[in-house]
Amino acid sequence: MESSISSTLVLSPPFQPNNNGVNLVFDASLQQQPHLPTQFLWPHEDTAYAAADFLQDPPIDLTGFFLGDPRATASAAAQIRTACSTHGFFQVVNHGVDPSTIRAAHHHMDAFFSLPLARKLAVKREPGALRGYSGAHADRFSSKLPWKETFSFTYNHAHSAATLDVVDYIKSGLGPHFEHSGCVLQQYCEAMHALSMAIFELIAISLGVERSEYCELFEDGCSVMRGNNYPPCKEAGLTLGTGPHSDPNALTLLHQDEVGGLEIFSDSKWRAIRPCHDAVVVNIGDTFMALCNGRYKSCLHRAVVNKERVRRSLVFFVNPNEDKVVRPPGELLLPGYEGAEAPTRLYPDFKWSDLRDFTQNHYRADTSTLQHFVSWLSNKTQP
Repeated sequence: MESSISSTLVLSPPFQPNNNGVNLVFDASLQQQPHLPTQFLWPHEDTAYAAADFLQDPPIDLTGFFLGDPRATASAAAQIRTACSTHGFFQVVNHGVDPSTIRAAHHHMDAFFSLPLARKLAVKREPGALRGYSGAHADRFSSKLPWKETFSFTYNHAHSAATLDVVDYIKSGLGPHFEHSGCVLQQYCEAMHALSMAIFELIAISLGVERSEYCELFEDGCSVMRGNNYPPCKEAGLTLGTGPHSDPNALTLLHQDEVGGLEIFSDSKWRAIRPCHDAVVVNIGDTFMALCNGRYKSCLHRAVVNKERVRRSLVFFVNPNEDKVVRPPGELLLPGYEGAEAPTRLYPDFKWSDLRDFTQNHYRADTSTLQHFVSWLSNKTQP
């Protein structure tokens, strides 16, 4: 993937940490200014490549998989294999998540983003943290800021009914009157976690490894749930909602509203993802690319903003437990796998906590996060 991108798409340096002590406060009223603040301007080479058309890949129907139909399961796994070998992206329908759960999660995220700025800043995301409110990530970076605000929190896969971590976090940060919002978002996280386990099972089947291989690895993980709010922007062509990058986590499950704006890089072109209200978007991240020794691609994607309409999305980033060692299953490294000689290990073993630390404190996710992380890890571990 990287070689095809480098010949057609030039990306500017990824990491300009905000260390000047002055943070821009992101507010939708910024769009009323005559011109965008310079912090939001992206280089022309990042914004010039308009999406040529919509990606035409059909969504993958999970009905037969959930019914235990071997033929339908094999078909779904084959579709996943094709998509993940090409660009690392697919959509699923009939996924078992109640549409009312998705609608409710959007509604309560909308309610949060509609709060006065001071209330949102009461749960401001601290440097290096995974939870809290961020306005354009201005607390982390000083240039190429994304035209969006986010609200993130963690979800512990191994929680019990007595440890509702999402509910507790939202109540503690926003007050007891937000308990219902916490319950709704906790339910959404539970549904996304269940769906991710089903997708991991299908991915394992598609790779020809034990079908419980990845489910077991992620059963005690800690994922991150994030709501994204992209206000309208009159100079949308000069900025981006999210710059070109691959996700550092293992798997990302996203639901976007009807406005659209998500684009992936496929066949040397940016291609828009047509909104589908009953579909969940799935993409492979860097961690899973390491877990399959590069057989599946970490999906390069971005988000553009709309001149007239607000865009919102719900994102569930699936992570292993921070102390889990990331290494591919032995079957993928054996001689004769898919008729090949013994494959070369593309990435060293690493702990998820190291990659998380790298992306939160040392590097801004882009198209080469995993490669730079491997170099950073090598230098870190040298005596």
